[in-house]
Amino acid sequence: MTATPARFRIATYNAISPKGLARFPTAGYEVGPALTAPDAILVRSHVLAEDEVGPSVRAIARAGAGVNNIPVQQMSRRGIPVFNAPGANANAVKELVIAAIFLAARNVVPAIDGVRALVPGADFDKRVEEGKKRFAGVEVHGKTLGVVGLGSIGRLVAEAGLRLGLRVIGFDPALGAEEQSRLPAAVRRLQTAEEVFAQSDFVSLHVPLVDATRGLVNAQRLAQFQPGATLLNFARAPVVDEEAVVAAVCSGRLKSYVCDFPSPRYAGIPNIVALPHLGASTEEAEDASAIMVANQLREFLEEGAISIAVNFPSVEMPRESPFRVAIANANVPNMLGMISSTMGRNGLNIHNMVNKSKANMAYTLVDLDSEPTPAALAELARIDGVLSVRQLQLIGGGAGA
Repeated sequence: MTATPARFRIATYNAISPKGLARFPTAGYEVGPALTAPDAILVRSHVLAEDEVGPSVRAIARAGAGVNNIPVQQMSRRGIPVFNAPGANANAVKELVIAAIFLAARNVVPAIDGVRALVPGADFDKRVEEGKKRFAGVEVHGKTLGVVGLGSIGRLVAEAGLRLGLRVIGFDPALGAEEQSRLPAAVRRLQTAEEVFAQSDFVSLHVPLVDATRGLVNAQRLAQFQPGATLLNFARAPVVDEEAVVAAVCSGRLKSYVCDFPSPRYAGIPNIVALPHLGASTEEAEDASAIMVANQLREFLEEGAISIAVNFPSVEMPRESPFRVAIANANVPNMLGMISSTMGRNGLNIHNMVNKSKANMAYTLVDLDSEPTPAALAELARIDGVLSVRQLQLIGGGAGA
């Protein structure tokens, strides 16, 4: 008996959580590294080059929140949605940030290094007692924690800070109404990042890396920090200017800088602690991220549904016909009219249709009363502004192209 070909092929880069991969049923999916002509690509930290995304690829997913390792703009031009897992690693990052606050407040790393440097001997205990005064720290209770970026991670950090007895202030100009409603009332929102910097004993950054946040913390803004403040960066490395933060620590303007982004520039500098990208490196976070994006890929490949794509609108429509077409197109006037008229010329009756847009991108799902011919699909693809056209048949039929 001839084996039934896999319905969908998912090429993986990096080690993906088995719990996430288990979301792809073996009967309908082939999943693994180095697959040729995949329908989708699933990555973690791999930096995906555009030439690695062949013409067969319909979607890309990253098992994590950031998508800086994916050429999103190029994928948008090709009509390829990029999925991610915002919030899936939020608790893991929050816990590490809280650990970093205590690490800095109590001088934990210098203290460990100091003890390790002690040579065993008869006066060992005496030297320990004499040396410990160098590592005296402060308690965090009653201090001020400033959180810049109050999304899923920043909000959890703010909530944890309140529970620890910190006064919490924050800034986020892009905070949506829903996210704002989840923020504890005790968190005082300020009008600028500079206000947060000037009033905080600890500043924790939780912003995405975009043009507006690159170099957000630079020499000018570091000069506005309280003397002796601690800066924590568990967002993205380029959010902080390396040379400026080194100068601020060495001059004493900053007591310490703790980040998740090692750099040769930080080597050997006291009071700079760089962790090796541990923010989302927990078993729980990796499982949650992989499960979230695997579910998104399945919904997209099987039903055309899109949720939490960074470059596409969220579009879902209950299936009312075995004949469904998904169209990605530029968000330009009269596109729906051209799609509808093209289908009409080809004798296709629209049973149901939904169209949504996000910035310059639009996405349309159409359920038809009859199966479109290859010629009809080709004519749809030739419409000026259409980026991709895909036929989706119900499970049990072959996948359309």
